[in-house]
Amino acid sequence: MNKLGWRLVTGIAAIVLTVFLVLPLLALFLRVSPFVLLSRLGEPMVLDALRLSLLTSAAATLVVVVLGLPMAYVLATRDFPGKRVIEVLVDLPMVLPPTVAGFALLMAFGRTGLAGRSFEAFGISLPFTTAGVVVAQVFMAVPFFVGPARAGIAGVDRRLVDAAATLRASEAFTFFRVLLPLASPAISAGIAMSGARALGEFGATITFAGNLPGTTQTMPLAVYLALQTDLDAAVVMSVLLLAMAFGLLLGLRSAPVGWFWGRHARRATR
Repeated sequence: MNKLGWRLVTGIAAIVLTVFLVLPLLALFLRVSPFVLLSRLGEPMVLDALRLSLLTSAAATLVVVVLGLPMAYVLATRDFPGKRVIEVLVDLPMVLPPTVAGFALLMAFGRTGLAGRSFEAFGISLPFTTAGVVVAQVFMAVPFFVGPARAGIAGVDRRLVDAAATLRASEAFTFFRVLLPLASPAISAGIAMSGARALGEFGATITFAGNLPGTTQTMPLAVYLALQTDLDAAVVMSVLLLAMAFGLLLGLRSAPVGWFWGRHARRATR
């Protein structure tokens, strides 16, 4: 195939895929007028689901970053027995059916589950609670952060790490002042993807936490319920979720984040 033919084939494939991705999103926006969209955003069901989604997804993303960043660092910088098994376990929620993930969480943290019995002894119950929503979102969002963060840390020039070591910098200092700033674009992308995944989580949430208005009914669950009774409300919430996810991905992948951290990394390695 000559150069022109190759460009034609790849161009057509890219256009077809773009149309395929844009068409469903465009259909959502064209289904409801801006006036109806704005007027229905103030409905109690929408506001309650929105508030709960923002709260739980923010909490889940924070937990994912706090626990996932050390895991990404360990996987990127160390070799140890069983590493491949840990890598598979970290990635497993990404390919596991969400309902299976929710059922597994129920078997682990339910009242008669492996860890649930211990929690019950302390008066802690996770299923069908707001905390249970966060647990389900964390479980499903972890691989979307650890993967990019690990790749970003592993991609840092090892000569910079070695230079810090020769200057007797501690491992913690090297992590925070060298690795973290230089890997920040990948880490930011991981935060965006995990946050968006937590925001859109449905299957594990409804299985493990239920669909209780004001307690566990996040936006995706509210959309599912509205599809059966109020199509316009489902469209409004779907458009809102779409806009939030798009804004999250676009905002956290913006250039200023990488520039800010990269500036500090250059200072640390001088």
